[in-house]
Amino acid sequence: MTTIPTLARLADHVDRLGAEHPPLPLAAVDFTVRRPAVLAARFGGVLDYMARAELEVERNVLELTTLLPDPPALDRRFYTEVWGPQEKQHGLILDELQRRLGLPSATTDLTSVSAKLRLVGLLAHLAPVQDVVRMLYYLTGMTTERSALLAYHRLHDGAVALGERAVAETVVTPIRRQEPGHYAYYQLAARRLWSELSGWQRWLVRRLRAVSFTPVGAGTREQRADVGEMMLELGIDGPDEAGALAAEVTRVERELLGAQGRGLRVPPYVARAFRDAVELAEQRRTERAVS
Repeated sequence: MTTIPTLARLADHVDRLGAEHPPLPLAAVDFTVRRPAVLAARFGGVLDYMARAELEVERNVLELTTLLPDPPALDRRFYTEVWGPQEKQHGLILDELQRRLGLPSATTDLTSVSAKLRLVGLLAHLAPVQDVVRMLYYLTGMTTERSALLAYHRLHDGAVALGERAVAETVVTPIRRQEPGHYAYYQLAARRLWSELSGWQRWLVRRLRAVSFTPVGAGTREQRADVGEMMLELGIDGPDEAGALAAEVTRVERELLGAQGRGLRVPPYVARAFRDAVELAEQRRTERAVS
């Protein structure tokens, strides 16, 4: 039986993250690249997507402020003092690498909050609804951080294979070292909150998760194609590979939301989202080749 994490354990985790993993200084990065054109051609799409997703942390915090009008103090501390500053530095480092490869800087949206999120935020003033929204926030955080970690692993190995040791060891390795701590916070918080939700709240979480899931930073068709482009460049280019990715990033979600008990290896909405992203990227590549 899984032990329900205590609030003290969560607080200790945030304390440790803040103390042991300060935001990465840009000055500590060695941006030496042996073959810029080769690295750009091989992983340009990965770098662009990851840089944009990391840099848009400022908008993510605005969205959280809208969605969670009265969040627990520990959540607020986590995303304003630990997660936010760390992610922003990840984005700045990746974007600087893009520029040094001769690629354009990431195009970011740091201020927009959709009308749909504003409406959910109004409903979240009701405490039971805010708990549902918090659960969705933790689930999204888990899939996002796990996906990022797996992507950074593949990017690291790809950079090493190209002989780009400086990029692998001073860009990718320090960034990916900070992602598991974020994932652990979301997992601990999700387990704790799920144990406190009523039956109707759990039902609503399942329904909303199924209809709202999308990869991070992929609110438009073009951005979903960007996710697919990243997956293709990282070698996640077939149904088996995409399925394995979806299974890996939803392990705890399957357990909590009951998909595992129904014999589902991967929640269908996650598998569908990753499959659609790859199909959109392949379609875009075909259209560009024709034009």
